Amino acid sequence: MSGEFPVDQILRGECIETMKTLPDGSVDCIFADPPYNLQLRGELRRPDETVVDGVDDDWDKFADYATYDNFTREWLSEARRILHKDGTIWVIGSYHNVFRLGAIMQDLGFWILNDIVWRKSNPMPNFRGRRFTNAHETLIWAARGPQSKYRFNYQAMKALNDDLQMRSDWYLPLCTGNERLKNEHGLKLHPTQKPESLLHRVLVASTNANDVVLDPFCGSGTTPAMAKRLGRHYIAIERHPDYVKAARERVAREERLTSEQLATTPAKREMPRIPFGSFVETGVLPAGTVLYDRQKRLKATVTPDGTLVSGNQRGSIHKLGATLTGAPSCNGWTFWYFERDGQFVQIDVLRQESQALRNVG
Repeated sequence: MSGEFPVDQILRGECIETMKTLPDGSVDCIFADPPYNLQLRGELRRPDETVVDGVDDDWDKFADYATYDNFTREWLSEARRILHKDGTIWVIGSYHNVFRLGAIMQDLGFWILNDIVWRKSNPMPNFRGRRFTNAHETLIWAARGPQSKYRFNYQAMKALNDDLQMRSDWYLPLCTGNERLKNEHGLKLHPTQKPESLLHRVLVASTNANDVVLDPFCGSGTTPAMAKRLGRHYIAIERHPDYVKAARERVAREERLTSEQLATTPAKREMPRIPFGSFVETGVLPAGTVLYDRQKRLKATVTPDGTLVSGNQRGSIHKLGATLTGAPSCNGWTFWYFERDGQFVQIDVLRQESQALRNVG
């Protein structure tokens, strides 16, 4: 590999040695799907000696727990070094390894933000019939440290979830059908290929367009494929030549969304700080306009100075809303509505439209 920063490349090599070639603080987000440590749990094979989900000894071979923990500590240390001070990391695992991963992450100084339960809508059955069907995996989402000003696109996640707060349990299917990569024999190419829906949610939640995303265990290439599609840059590392080839071909087929298509719902704190009065003085919402609450039980009139009047009560859009409802505070932008072209419209739409015009300009 050359000395240049290998952005938008899938690199063949061992994850630790390859990460050591990357500069400090050079990536914004990491998604890691490390070995599950199945062999040490004695669960690599079924009673009939067939391999579980296509996993073989070489894919997940560690002599003992100490060896696995040392490997985990070493790659996570490199991950933390190359992660931007305000970056975040996602690490996914099952009951075989996730608890060891979490403890080592905390020991290294990562600041855990959430554990996400990926509940599989179509889990593999339990072949031995001696345990509950393992129907979920856990994602640990962590900032580089407790002082990190990490990215969380709250409004985008809320929009994805029908305008409800996104919860920490995600109900998504396993990778199946045409999305699943096959080898020349028509069998699954990779035993643990992650669904695109999972990576879509991860990247939309915690990155912006043009951020650099690292996947140190690239496998079949879901992370770089989704990064390219969503307008992020990527660096992916994989040691298996068949996986590298398939991942590169997969990413080459992806089309990057345009800037307009990549726009996501901004957080409220990122909305433009525009005085309500500016819409009054420009005639967008002229004096004399009647505003209502959502149920049309309360109403107020816009005055020339941008305050609202309701009976003998007067105040800003925020103060009058609080006064009329007896609440300690009120977000007037989302409380008040007006009629436009026969539609009942929240006045916050005016700020959103103003921001859209600024972006076009």
